[in-house]
Amino acid sequence: MTTTNLFPEFEALGSGGAYADKIREVTPHNALFDEFNVDDLKQLGPFLQIYRAPAHQVIIAEDDKGDFMIFIIDGAVDVTKKDRSEVVKRIAVVLPGQALGEMSMIDGEARFASCAAIEPTTFAVLTRPALQELIHHQPRLAGKIMMKLVFMLSQRLRQTSAKLVDYIEK
Repeated sequence: MTTTNLFPEFEALGSGGAYADKIREVTPHNALFDEFNVDDLKQLGPFLQIYRAPAHQVIIAEDDKGDFMIFIIDGAVDVTKKDRSEVVKRIAVVLPGQALGEMSMIDGEARFASCAAIEPTTFAVLTRPALQELIHHQPRLAGKIMMKLVFMLSQRLRQTSAKLVDYIEK
């Protein structure tokens, strides 16, 4: 599998195969990989690249194009979004076991928010080309990921819709 260093400014730690056990430890906190066993994660490993970002470094920048998602293995990430007045607002803190960037990986659109490491953070990257290779070489595993992504996005849409209804009713 060919890999590109998406983050030359960060420490590249290699493919995800060596991190299968660590990823499995944090998956109970994530809807994406919560039903994956260690064997699934070891099969997925070669399709993931692992990086370490120092504290206060931007991993994903709002409005940038991107075709990858990240999965936090350790550390913490601040998710921020600019409001209409260009004031940066925190919308979430993402901890180990959680994923970011899946919308842009799927649709190729600009990033919705910025994500910066709060502390030194290790994360796995799954790119759209790697997902396409996964579909070709491991269709069962790829199908499992795609179903989980659809579930996650559906849950977020439901939560956002509920907030919108609350907002409209006020």
